[in-house]
Amino acid sequence: MSNGLSMSKPGRWHIASRVFAAALPGYVLANSASIFLGLLLPVRKIESVATAALLSFAIYTAIIMWVFSVRRLSTVWYGLLGAVVLTSTGSWWLLNLENAA
Repeated sequence: MSNGLSMSKPGRWHIASRVFAAALPGYVLANSASIFLGLLLPVRKIESVATAALLSFAIYTAIIMWVFSVRRLSTVWYGLLGAVVLTSTGSWWLLNLENAA
């Protein structure tokens, strides 16, 4: 007897993987993007840090919505990991450029 609400094991793992992707790598990406924006914005340092910190909430919300709207799970993971690598590398490059000047 089925009530129509049961999920198969692959379906449960699929949802659990998306929740984990939104929670941990999504949070890391939001923080990495915040650091990148803080270094990129052409205003005083305190203003750029405050603006980037406020924008990180919107970025994290957008990441969560994106994680659950993408059809393929592999796209979610590759997209998150690729974006973390890009923003982290960009932050590192901007920081070294700033220190060299």
